[in-house]
Amino acid sequence: MRDIDELRPLTAGRLLALWRETREAAEDPLERTVLCNARIAAACCFYRGEPVFEDEQAVLADLTGHQIETLLRRLAEAEPAKEETGNPAFNQRRFETLREG
Repeated sequence: MRDIDELRPLTAGRLLALWRETREAAEDPLERTVLCNARIAAACCFYRGEPVFEDEQAVLADLTGHQIETLLRRLAEAEPAKEETGNPAFNQRRFETLREG
């Protein structure tokens, strides 16, 4: 597996866009799932500030299904830095208040 030093979470809108693109690219649900996961991995994996994978085909050529799943689990479990949510309009303080209340 290639070196990865940063997993950057995607916004929900970007995730939805990737899923929609993949839905149009593959009819079979299993193929669609694998392709979508590979697209997400390609968009989220970085090493020294540069993308690790050129596209989903590079992910599929380099990683096993288990490795892709592990990356996506780590990405889903990662806590974003307080000051970096990926969305400049996101108000972390308001979110915390809503979550607590």
